[in-house]
Amino acid sequence: MKYRIISIGKIREPFFQQGIQEYLKRLQPYASIELVDGLEEKLSPRAGDKDIEKALQREGERILALINDNELLIALDIKGRMLSSEALAHTMEAWNQSGKSRVNFVIGSSFGLSPAVKTRADLRLCLSPMTFLHQMSGLILAEQIYRGFRIIKGEPYHK
Repeated sequence: MKYRIISIGKIREPFFQQGIQEYLKRLQPYASIELVDGLEEKLSPRAGDKDIEKALQREGERILALINDNELLIALDIKGRMLSSEALAHTMEAWNQSGKSRVNFVIGSSFGLSPAVKTRADLRLCLSPMTFLHQMSGLILAEQIYRGFRIIKGEPYHK
């Protein structure tokens, strides 16, 4: 199974980049995983609702162009399901046996995700009821995917 983390925003901070890369490296024995970032539509600080709606639509089109019919789409969404690490691991195990070719996790911008992406999503997942920087969400997600594989394999890491 292949995994991909799609972050609408660019991962700019070196400490977030390093952390994410560390977990991507740790995941290599378990799965092929990649990070795609920088799909964000540029907006004026004075952007109105219509501008934001258009930006979300364009971002959504970019995301959906990356996903084929034989792939799973997991949208990170504050209104999504909250799972424990163990429940995420069990869900990942089911995905790994699903016959699908890839699992795509999508992290939205500060304005969220387009309705089209949310509609296409196989699962809307909430990392926490708290709000995180999208860069931090990428790091947390990468760590949780790693933790999930360690749980699946019964390896020490999760406490």
